[in-house]
Amino acid sequence: MNETKVWLVTGCSTGFGRHIATALLNEGERVVVTARNTQQIEDLAALGDALILPLDVTDPAQAMQVVQAAEHRFGRLDVLINNAGVGYFSSIEDSDDGAVRRMFEVNYFGTAHMIRAVLPGMRKRRTGMIVNLTSVGGLVGFEAVGHYCATKFAVEGLSESLRAEVAPLGIGVMTVQPSAFRTQWAGSSGAAQTVAEDYQATAGAAMRAYRQSVGNQAGDPDRAAAAIYAAVTCAAPPARLLLGNEAYEAAQAKLAAMGREFSAWESTARGADFPTA
Repeated sequence: MNETKVWLVTGCSTGFGRHIATALLNEGERVVVTARNTQQIEDLAALGDALILPLDVTDPAQAMQVVQAAEHRFGRLDVLINNAGVGYFSSIEDSDDGAVRRMFEVNYFGTAHMIRAVLPGMRKRRTGMIVNLTSVGGLVGFEAVGHYCATKFAVEGLSESLRAEVAPLGIGVMTVQPSAFRTQWAGSSGAAQTVAEDYQATAGAAMRAYRQSVGNQAGDPDRAAAAIYAAVTCAAPPARLLLGNEAYEAAQAKLAAMGREFSAWESTARGADFPTA
């Protein structure tokens, strides 16, 4: 029997974070369960060996404190799951700058803060796994969530560079790209107060569809949590994990379209270098 791991999961009050923490505890894993408001996660302590801690991922000092508390309690930290995130619906043009900056603070900089907090210990032990939940919107852009997709594209780029830097140190980096899952994300996300008439058929229609989808999304968050656990603990974890039929189909369509366009413009691309001698 493999030794249990020590996991740190961010954003556990609702949605994916709560489902992931619950699944891990039910598997007998040791879990640092975090949220800004610990009253919303205290019940998870009854499920197993859980350390309940307050955490606002936008606060780098608190991120360090949580990692230190985890290592003091359990002796090490094996897996970080960067799940905390927020959404925002709007056309690009109608977006509120303050809301967009706040979303980047949580989704991108919050992820970066947590990575920086766990890396010293993982580097010292020459082992560890960092799992960043992005979205299929980190691979494909969609109407009404342009800035949200931008935060997730940013985390994808960060993760790809980080993977190259830490692989020689025995540390893995995985990104997880779900499509629509049955959580409250679409219902709790902020939104622009108005959308220009010219965008009603695109961003406006998408915003209405997101709101109406709550409770009817195709994705099962319990199955997603089990899939993440299986991927992290398998012998050869993937660098990228798509979750949901919609995510798989959208990603494959994007890959195919990019391949066709790259091939069509290959001569132009190759012709941009200085001529070889």
